[in-house]
Amino acid sequence: MSLTDEDRNWIADQLREMQTRFEIRIEQIETTLLTEFHKWASPAEARARTHAAVLRAIDLEMEQLSDRVRPRDDRKAS
Repeated sequence: MSLTDEDRNWIADQLREMQTRFEIRIEQIETTLLTEFHKWASPAEARARTHAAVLRAIDLEMEQLSDRVRPRDDRKAS
């Protein structure tokens, strides 16, 4: 049993329609994923910036304290 040209054309049309539907659905999924990632990433980035700023402030304070303690340690060693 062989396929007629009409059968081949019908199958080709069906495959093109399926491909189009898959492409549309994949694009919708990608858009949804990117949207959700953006919703998550924006607050996460803000939190990371806040934490980085706090750590920088702690580092500066530790450095200042070290500078104040160092002269006392030097006097005790003498």
